[in-house]
Amino acid sequence: MNKIASLAAVVLLSGCAAMLRQAPNPGDPAEVVQAKMGTPTGTYQDGDLRVLEYATGPMGQYTYMARLGPDGRLASYEQVLTSEKFATIKIDQATHADVLRTVGRPAERSRVAMNNYEVWSYRYKEAGVWNSLMHVHFDGQGVVRQMLNGPDPMYEPRDRGRW
Repeated sequence: MNKIASLAAVVLLSGCAAMLRQAPNPGDPAEVVQAKMGTPTGTYQDGDLRVLEYATGPMGQYTYMARLGPDGRLASYEQVLTSEKFATIKIDQATHADVLRTVGRPAERSRVAMNNYEVWSYRYKEAGVWNSLMHVHFDGQGVVRQMLNGPDPMYEPRDRGRW
């Protein structure tokens, strides 16, 4: 039994170690950023910046964006699944591409039949504390029409109805 417990602990810790990468430093060249962070989960162009996405989804609550300047060096690096970053998405203006460049790929995609909206959902820690989902609703032309957030049911107790 001790061997099984030890093996399980090693497997769990090795999975956590993959998430504990060393953050890149401003000015690092793209090669160093990728050596520290690994292969990006997405790559986007934002003007003259190249954006490397490092998402932990679909179950993770963090997505890191490394923005590389025209010289190929790291201009900024940040965790983007935050209330503040979601607030920068402009309703009735932002498109799929804008949302991808801002907060990366969603954890889930669904549809709302009533308005024929495509919905991208993002897991995040609202105010750094509450397990939440942000739902970004796009119309048929791919423009953001509304954003709604609420508790993430993945973290809700499953036996709540039994009492």
